[in-house]
Amino acid sequence: MDVIKYLAAAHRFVLAIALGWVAFLNFSSLFTTGLQPVSPYALLGTIVLDIDCLFVTGYYRLVPWLLGWFLGHVGVFVSRAGLALAHVGVAVIQKGIALERRAVRIGLNLGLGSGLGPGLGLGGRLDDDNVLPAHLHGPGRGGHGRERPPLDPRPAGRRPPDGATTTGGGFTADLDLAGPACNVYGNDVASLVLTVAYQSADRVHVEIAPRYLSPQNTSWFELPDVLVPKPDAEPPGTVTHADLTLTWSNTPTFSFTLARSATGDVLFTTNGSNLVFEDQFVEFVSPLPANYNLYGLGEVIHGFRLGTNLTRTIFAADAGDPIDGNIYGSHPIYLDTRYFDKSTGAYVANATTAAAAATQYESYTHGVFLRNAHPQEVLLRPAGITWRTLGGTIDLYFYAGPTVDKVLQTYQKTTVGLPAMQQYFAFGYHQCRWGYANWSVLQDVVDNFKKANIPLETIWTDIDYMNQYRDFDNDQRRFDYNEGARFLSTLHANEQHYVPIVDSAIYVPNPDNASDAYAPYNRGVDVDAFLLNPDGSLYIGEVWPGYTVYPDWIGAVLNGTGAFSWWADELGRWHANVSYDGIWIDMSEVSSFCVGSCGSHNLSLNPVHPGFGLPGEPGSIITQHPEGFNLTNSTEASSVSSLAAAQATSAAAGTATAFSSSSLSSSSSLTTTSYFRTRPTPGARNINHPPYVINNINGDLAVHAVSPNATHHGGMVEYDTHNLFGHQILNATYHGLLAVFPEKRPFIIGRSTFAGTGKWAGHWGGDNTSLWAYMVFSIAQALSFSIFGIPMFGVDTCGFNGNADMELCARWMQLSAFFPFYRNHNTLSATSQEPYVWAEVADATRAAMAIRYSLLPYLYTLFAEAHATGTTVMRALSWEFPHEPWLANADHQFLLGPALLVTPCLEQGASTVDGVFPGTGTGTDNATADDTVWYDWYNQTAVRHSALQTTPGANVTLDAPLGHIPLFVRGGYVLPLQAPGPTTAASRRNPWSLLVALDRGGTARGTLYVDDGASVDPGADVLWVQFGVERATLHAAGNGSYVDTNPLANVTVLGVANEPTVVTWNGQALAAGGHQWSYDAAAQRLRVTQLQNNTAVGAWNATWTLSWA
Repeated sequence: MDVIKYLAAAHRFVLAIALGWVAFLNFSSLFTTGLQPVSPYALLGTIVLDIDCLFVTGYYRLVPWLLGWFLGHVGVFVSRAGLALAHVGVAVIQKGIALERRAVRIGLNLGLGSGLGPGLGLGGRLDDDNVLPAHLHGPGRGGHGRERPPLDPRPAGRRPPDGATTTGGGFTADLDLAGPACNVYGNDVASLVLTVAYQSADRVHVEIAPRYLSPQNTSWFELPDVLVPKPDAEPPGTVTHADLTLTWSNTPTFSFTLARSATGDVLFTTNGSNLVFEDQFVEFVSPLPANYNLYGLGEVIHGFRLGTNLTRTIFAADAGDPIDGNIYGSHPIYLDTRYFDKSTGAYVANATTAAAAATQYESYTHGVFLRNAHPQEVLLRPAGITWRTLGGTIDLYFYAGPTVDKVLQTYQKTTVGLPAMQQYFAFGYHQCRWGYANWSVLQDVVDNFKKANIPLETIWTDIDYMNQYRDFDNDQRRFDYNEGARFLSTLHANEQHYVPIVDSAIYVPNPDNASDAYAPYNRGVDVDAFLLNPDGSLYIGEVWPGYTVYPDWIGAVLNGTGAFSWWADELGRWHANVSYDGIWIDMSEVSSFCVGSCGSHNLSLNPVHPGFGLPGEPGSIITQHPEGFNLTNSTEASSVSSLAAAQATSAAAGTATAFSSSSLSSSSSLTTTSYFRTRPTPGARNINHPPYVINNINGDLAVHAVSPNATHHGGMVEYDTHNLFGHQILNATYHGLLAVFPEKRPFIIGRSTFAGTGKWAGHWGGDNTSLWAYMVFSIAQALSFSIFGIPMFGVDTCGFNGNADMELCARWMQLSAFFPFYRNHNTLSATSQEPYVWAEVADATRAAMAIRYSLLPYLYTLFAEAHATGTTVMRALSWEFPHEPWLANADHQFLLGPALLVTPCLEQGASTVDGVFPGTGTGTDNATADDTVWYDWYNQTAVRHSALQTTPGANVTLDAPLGHIPLFVRGGYVLPLQAPGPTTAASRRNPWSLLVALDRGGTARGTLYVDDGASVDPGADVLWVQFGVERATLHAAGNGSYVDTNPLANVTVLGVANEPTVVTWNGQALAAGGHQWSYDAAAQRLRVTQLQNNTAVGAWNATWTLSWA
C-alpha cells in the first residue's frame, strides 16, 4: 500500500466528515437512539471508533490504529473551520476509504423514536454499498487453548481438546473477543461459551451463547424451551459412532468445521470469516460448493431450489404473497443435496446440466436448523451462505441424513415434533370465499354443488359472518344463531362440515358508548390475557374491527397468565351457538394496520375503519380482466362486464386494466431507502429500530405488525418473540378445540407458522392471485412445507386476489386435487370461481375429484405414516430418486407419496406438457430390472417411449387437453382404493379395491391404515394392512384391533407379462372366462372381480393370498 493511497483515502474521509458535520449540527434534534438524543460530537466519535476497528482488527489488522484517530481529529478540525452545508438533509457518507482495492463504506442510521411517525420505509440493505460486512471487520473470537485437533467421530468416553470440558457426548469451551469490541450493529458480547453435543449418531448440536447472563438480558438471547423445545440427546454411552465430525481452530480466530465422517466432505465451516456476536446482531458465514442445491428457508414464494443469488428474510409478515418477499411463516431450516460421480467421488457442479447419461451418480443430503425466533436474514451467494439474526444465540442442529427422508424424519421426531394426524373429512373438498353474505347464500352454494354433482365436504366462511368483524360474535341480521343452527343441522345430517375464520386480535369496546359492549374483551382483561405496552397498559393496535388488543400467548406459556384458558373458553362459548367443525386462524403474524399502540388514546373513536378501502368498497373494486382473458368468450365477457356495471355505482371512476405477471412484486426490486442506522448503546438495545435493518417486505419491523417493544407478561418483548405469535395461537387453538371436542382431532388451518407448528395445524398459502405464475409456485410452496414438517398444505385454488378465468381455474382445480388440503377461495368483489360456474371447470373438477376420493385411503395412510415416523406426503422427484442430478431443479412435477407421479399442465393455452419419468434410462437400448416402470393411471398400461430407455431424465411430451391431468403409477407399489362418493364418509362405506403395479422384477408392496377417522387417540383401535407381491402372489395381512367390515370388490394387477392359466384365492381356483378374472394381453393387465363373497366379513379381517400362474 503506497503513500498516495493513504493520502487519497485521508482526503476523501476528511471531506466526507466535514460535509456531514455541519448537517449533523443543523439537524441534531432528529438524531435519537431509542428515545435518547445523540449529540453530533458523539456520532462523530463513533464513526472514528468504527474506522479504528476496521484498521485494528479483522481484515485490516496491519494498518496502524493511529491513522484512524488522526483522520478523525482532522475531520473535527476541518469541520470547525467553517465548511458549511446549510439546510442540507441528513448526510450519509457515500464514499469511505479505499484500501487494497476494497471500498469500505460507512453509513449512519438515523432512528426515529417509537410512535413518532408511521414507521420508516426501510428497504433491505443486502446489496447496499453502505452495509458494513461485519464478519470481515469484527475482531473475531479466540477459544481458550491451542489449536484443536479433530474430535474423534466416536465421542463417547473420549478426551476432549485441550482447554475444553467434557459434557458426556461432546464438550464445551469458552470463547472471548480476540481484540477490542467494534459494536458495529449492536454491543459485542465479550464472553461466549461453545457447546458441542453429539446427540445421536446422525445429529450434532452446536450452540454458541453468552457465558454470563442476567435476569435483565436473558430473554435477549435465550429461547425458552417451553416455547420451542430443545431436542434431547440420546442417553450417554448409546452414541457409539457419529456420522458427522466436528473440528475447530483458533487460527487466526475461532472457527468450527463440520464434515461427513464417511466421505470427509465439509458440510459447514466458519473458517475464513469472523464470528460476529452482538446483542442485536449475530452473523456467521459458511462457504458452499459451486452451484449448490439448497431447499427450505421459508416462508417465501420462490422456486423450490433456492439458487445461489438471493436473500431469504425470516420474519413473519402480513403481506399478500409477494414473490421472493418474506410472508407469514418462519422456518430457519434448509436441506443441502450434493451429487457425486459414483466412480470417482468427484463433486458434480451444475448437476442439472453437467450430468451425463453414461455416468452413475450418488447423492448425500444433510439438514441445518437454526433454533432462533428473532428476525433473520439468510444471504445465499455463489460463494456460500451468510446467516444474520437480530438477536438470540447460534443454536444449530445438523442432521446427517444422508437421504432427504432420513433428515426430515430426524428433524421431526427429535426436534420440532411429528405432524398432527388429521380427521378423515379434512381430505375432502373445501369451498370458501370472502363474500358469502349470509346463511342463505351458503345454502345456495351447498345446493349448487349437489346440482352439479361435485363433491363438497366443507363449507367455510370468511369474516362476513362476524358482527362488525369481531371474533366469537355473529352478525345477528345475516348470520343469526337460530338460522345457523338449522343450516348446520342439515349440513351435518348430510355428512358435511363447516369451518369459520377466527382472527388474531380482539376488539376493544368504546368506553364512551355503553351499547358497544363486547364480552370476550372483558373476560380477557379479567385474566390478563392481552399484550401490554412497556408501561403496563394494554397495547392497542388496529385490525378489521377497529382498535384491538392481542392475546399474550408468550406470557401465558411463560408466566401462567390467562390467554390460553380464556381462548378455550371463548371457543367453547361460541361453539354452543355455532356448531363448527374446525377453525381457520388468520392475521396471526401478528398483524396491525397502524404503527405502535395507536388506539391507546383513541378508543372513543371505536369502531374505526381500516385506513384503506376494503375489497368491494369505492376505490377497491376488482374489475381487472383475468390474465389471458379471451374477449371472444361471451359468457366470461358478460360476467365481468355485468360485475363492473353493478359496482360502478359505488366506485369512483375506473376502467378495467390488464392484470398480468408484471403485477408480481419482488423484494429484489424494492427501492432501497437511505441507509438508516441507529447507534448501539452500551447495556441497552434499540428494539424499535435496531442498528441492522433486515430486508423485511414491509420495511420497518413495526409496519403491519405489533411494535417490537410491545411487552408480554413477565417482561419479554415482541422483538424477541414476534415469529412465535402464529405458532402459539395455533397451540392455544389446538388445546382449545380439545376442550370443545374432547375425543376428536382438532382440525385447524393457520396462516403464520413456525418450526413445529405441524404438530397442531395445517397451513394454506395465503393471499395468492389468480395468475398462472401462482399456480406454478404452489408446487414449490407445498414441497417446502413438506420440509417444514407441515404436510397439511394447500393454496387458494384458482387464486384469491383478482379474477380467474375458465382455463386457469380448470387446470388449478385439477392440480390442487392432489394436494393434501384442497380448497377454493377468493376475495370480496371478485367474480365467482366455484367450480360449477363454468361447465368446463365442472367437468375437469369432477374428473379430478373422482380420482382424489378413490385415493383417500392412500392419502390417509400417508398421513398416518407421517404422523408416526415423520415421512413426507408430497415429495419432490429428487427425494424419491436421489441419484439423478437432473432432478435437482424439478418443481413442475411432484410425487404424492412414493407411488403417484403428477405432471400438471401449467401453461396457458397448452394442450400438451413435457414431463420426466424418474428412474428410467440406463444408457442402453434394453431396460433392466433397476429401471422404474410407470403406468398411465387412465389406461393402466406401461409408459413406453424410446427416450425412457436411452436417456435418463429425458423430457417426454404428454397429451394434456383441458380437463385432463397426466397421472402415473410407479411400478412396485400397491394402492388401496375405494369408490368415490359425494362425501368422505360415503366413500368410506364403499367396497375396497386394490391397484397393484408390478415393477420389472414382478414385485410390489404397499400399506393401508384404517381407524375411525376422528379419534384424537385411537390407541390400539387401529388397523395396519401390509401388502406384498412376490412370485406372482399377492399377500395381504392386517394387524390391529379396528374392525372394518367393507368387503374387497376387485384387484387389478398391472405388468403381468403373460396370460395366467389359473388364478387362485387362498389356493382355491377362481372362475375364469370373465366370471371372476380376465386378462388384457395388450395392456398386460390382470383384473380379478367379484371378491365380495370371499371377503364378506371384511377385506382385512383375515390374511389372504391371491396368486396367478
